[in-house]
Amino acid sequence: MSAKKPFALRIDEKLIKAVEKWAADEFRSTNGQLEWIIYEALRKSGRLPKQKDQDPN
Repeated sequence: MSAKKPFALRIDEKLIKAVEKWAADEFRSTNGQLEWIIYEALRKSGRLPKQKDQDPN
């Protein structure tokens, strides 16, 4: 498992409220929801770094 790096995020109040609602609907924390949103955006754009320990099969 990789280490997590904390950072401050300034975000519009309406946006964070929408993310908090979405997170609650998905049974995730707000932080977990933001991490998932970022991960999905990176994956869909092809910008997700390749993992070294991926199974080639």
